[in-house]
Amino acid sequence: MADPIFDDRTLRRVRATYKDMAARPDWDSHLAQSFYANLFAENPQLRLLFPANLEAQTHRMLTAIRYVLDNVEQPDRMLTFLGQLGRDHRKYGVAREHYEAGGRALLQSLRGSLVTLLWTPTVDAAWSEVVGTIVGTMADASDEEELPAFWDATVVAHERRLDDLAIVRLEIDEPMPYYAGQYVSVQIPQRQGLWRYYSPAIPSNPFGQIEFHVRRVPSGWVSPAIVSETQVGDRWRIGAPLGALAVDLDANRDVLMIAQGTGLAPLRAQIMDMAMRGTNPRVHLFVGGVYPRDLYDLETLWHLAMSNPWLTVVPVAEHDEDPWWNTTPPAEVPPGLHQRLHGPIGKVVASFGSWADRQIQISGSPSMVKTTLYALRAAGTPPDVVSHDPLF
Repeated sequence: MADPIFDDRTLRRVRATYKDMAARPDWDSHLAQSFYANLFAENPQLRLLFPANLEAQTHRMLTAIRYVLDNVEQPDRMLTFLGQLGRDHRKYGVAREHYEAGGRALLQSLRGSLVTLLWTPTVDAAWSEVVGTIVGTMADASDEEELPAFWDATVVAHERRLDDLAIVRLEIDEPMPYYAGQYVSVQIPQRQGLWRYYSPAIPSNPFGQIEFHVRRVPSGWVSPAIVSETQVGDRWRIGAPLGALAVDLDANRDVLMIAQGTGLAPLRAQIMDMAMRGTNPRVHLFVGGVYPRDLYDLETLWHLAMSNPWLTVVPVAEHDEDPWWNTTPPAEVPPGLHQRLHGPIGKVVASFGSWADRQIQISGSPSMVKTTLYALRAAGTPPDVVSHDPLF
């Protein structure tokens, strides 16, 4: 573990004021509005670096801020995240002076988020140190990175696995190095200027092949276009890899993976990567959906389980039967493999105990991750054995 970045007094002041801010209704949305107002007032030319609609950008920014502040006492996790974020922002053309302007705007917004009596000179100094670390880490990582800011890729297959879910396969012009379990940002020709995060569902390979599982978000801008409009031959742009979900093969601990819907992708990629190794820890993969039909990739997982005795796949559906309008019968479970369970996936997993002796990964929607974390903690699972990506 890395040495602490901040001294105890700085951490106490930041923790106390962050707790005070977070307790206020809609503090994060007010912080974001103030940040953009301050940033664009001082640097009107920077507005061109942002999309016309700031809603998605605001959500990602607030998620990143919360993630950093929640992990301010875990230097390894915080610095890794900030470094990756800095490298990822190169695709927007962000330079060091832009980070410095953002840091000034963020500090000004933070100062306005507390009553004057609470924002003392010592508190100001503590937050200035934290914001300076955030800005400096991102800018340094951006300056030091030698890989491209993004890669271009061609769609070679588009499969509608469900009416609202597509599997998209692409070939990248130049192979992109990423670790199984990471996620990337993508931009599609139908929605120029909008970037969205998706996890590759297969490990990196020297041929530049990559696969994404995308489910349509009803109110989304990008996912409906990917599911309904993407065609073979489309040219996508893919940003630098992010995230740190990974199995520690040296930890001498077995693994629990919990996935809901297309959250399966980063866990699937890791399992495929592990299948190419000789020795692995035991892995229990619980994969869930609302209905049995939502377990869209079970046959692939069953093939992996049948050829890798260290892998156990447990399908879970909240409802035991498909809706009446679904005419495709569920696939038959191969002999010797686990039958489908039903119920909320977090509750089902927690019913087996605390899993405290495992490395645990959770991947799915923000609400699924939160409810699963709650269920596991109620069952006695220590928080430090659980990993998940920032909840964008």
